[in-house]
Amino acid sequence: MAEIKSVEGIIIGDTNYSESSKILNVFTKEYGIIGIISKGCRKVKSNLRTVSQKLTYGNFNIYYKENGLSTLISVDTKRFFKNILTDISKIGYSTYLIDLAEQTYKQNPNEEIYDLLISALNKIEDGFNPLIITNIIELKLLDYLGIGINLDSCNICGSQDDIITFSCSSGGYICKNCLTNEKIVSQKSIKVLRMFYYVELDKISKLELSNSTIDEISSFLDEYYDTYSGLYLKSKKFLDKF
Repeated sequence: MAEIKSVEGIIIGDTNYSESSKILNVFTKEYGIIGIISKGCRKVKSNLRTVSQKLTYGNFNIYYKENGLSTLISVDTKRFFKNILTDISKIGYSTYLIDLAEQTYKQNPNEEIYDLLISALNKIEDGFNPLIITNIIELKLLDYLGIGINLDSCNICGSQDDIITFSCSSGGYICKNCLTNEKIVSQKSIKVLRMFYYVELDKISKLELSNSTIDEISSFLDEYYDTYSGLYLKSKKFLDKF
C-alpha cells in the first residue's frame, strides 16, 4: 500500500501521460531520482498545473511507492526560479547542469550531487555568472564520475613549487620543470581553478573574474570532460550558442 510522504526535490523532466496527466521525473534528496504521476495536471483548472513544470523545487507530498510510480498530492514550493525561467541563456545552463547531475548520479548515487545542483541553481537565480557556476559544478563532479583531478601539486613529479599551467593530458597541474609543449595559462587561472574545486558554493557572496580567466578554465574543463567523462549531452551543445 502506498504511504504518504513529503520529500524535498526538483522536477528535472516530464512526459505527457494520458489526455490530462504527466509523469514527472523528480530528483529528490532522500530517494534519488523517482517517477511521480501528476494526475490531471494538464487541465487548465488543475491545482497541480503550475507545480508540475520542470524546475519546480520544493517539498513534494506524494503517495510514495518504492518500486513504481508515486502519485503527487501537492507541492510546497521552496523557491520559484523566475530569473532562470525568463532568460534563455540561464535556462540553457540550468538544463545542462540538471542533465550533468542526473548522469553523474546514475553512476554514483550520492546525495551530495543533489545538494550541488540545488546550490548551483540558487546561485544562477541570484544573478551569478551561469558559466562560472557551471564550471564550479563541473569541477566538483569529477570525483563522483571517477575522473578526479590533482590540483595540489604537479601531477607529474609531485612538486608544489613553480606550478605554471594545467593540462588535460597530465590530469592536473604541471610545474615549470615538467613542462613540455603544454599551453601556458595565467597564474590567476591556476589559483582560481583550485579555488573552484575547494570552495563551498553556498558561501560565495561575490564572484568577479576576467573573461580571459573564465575562457582558460572553461576551455580546459570542456577538453577534460570530452577526453575522460564519456558523457555526450545534447544540452551541452546548446550552450555553444552563447
